[in-house]
Amino acid sequence: MKVAVTGASGFLGPVLVQRLLERGHEVHVLARDVKRALASLPSGVTGSYFDTITPVSPDALAGAEAVIHLAGETVNQRWTESARRRIQESRVVGTRMLVEAMKAAGTVRRFVSASASGYYGADRGAEPLTETGAPGDDFLARVCRAWEAEAHEADAAGIPTVVARLGVVLHPSGGALRQMLPAFRLGVGGRMGSGKQYLSWIHRDDAVGLLLFALEQESLRGPLNVTAPEPVTNEDFAHTLGAALRRPSLLPLPGFALKAALGEMSLVVLGGQRVLPRGAQDAGYTFQYTSLAPALRALLA
Repeated sequence: MKVAVTGASGFLGPVLVQRLLERGHEVHVLARDVKRALASLPSGVTGSYFDTITPVSPDALAGAEAVIHLAGETVNQRWTESARRRIQESRVVGTRMLVEAMKAAGTVRRFVSASASGYYGADRGAEPLTETGAPGDDFLARVCRAWEAEAHEADAAGIPTVVARLGVVLHPSGGALRQMLPAFRLGVGGRMGSGKQYLSWIHRDDAVGLLLFALEQESLRGPLNVTAPEPVTNEDFAHTLGAALRRPSLLPLPGFALKAALGEMSLVVLGGQRVLPRGAQDAGYTFQYTSLAPALRALLA
């Protein structure tokens, strides 16, 4: 297929584009800085302008038969009023504009739109959460609900849609693991807050694998948890990361320190969800990494 991809310059984008090309798909990226995006991608990829807040011409999709939508303002920042607005608009308005263009283009027959495990709320304790789990009601949960509602408008228009609720994607080149590594390599890492909160992680290879699975598995539709089958507590994660690095992991980071440093965004770290990928497993996806220890060993080898 010809696949349009937003967020191609982000954490998952370049690997996803490469995997799409390896599987024989054509790739057309939608980006704010098209020249910069194309410079970081293999030759043969084409591009059009997309900024998440302005209407998109159907021509920008360049006849794409499928769309994978990853673009959105990072949540990894202090949530000022302006940051909240950017986080909300980039996801909700951006998805709305993209869906309108897809409907007008008339060529798109598959849509995979990112969401996040934050859909379930900041702190659900040890409750196992599958795709049928109830949503939360904090800021990120409300953003995810509105974000997903816009994506489902494509489904209502006859474009089969999968909403990928991404957990904590692990790779040393970016995301949470990149931020944790300096302290843990120095032997001063440890649990955050109580350590009892669950962390629903996934190796980057499996995150990309599940996005491709959602694209190509026609029976899939609706929400899909993009997390590994064995979530762990924050404390267990810290000990496993320390062991993978052969470093101690005994220095906790108190909750009050995180709240002082991060403000309301600390809810993402101090809360947690035990998210299970029932949809992926029922559909037959085979995970490369089901357990944390071998995943970290592979990532840090």
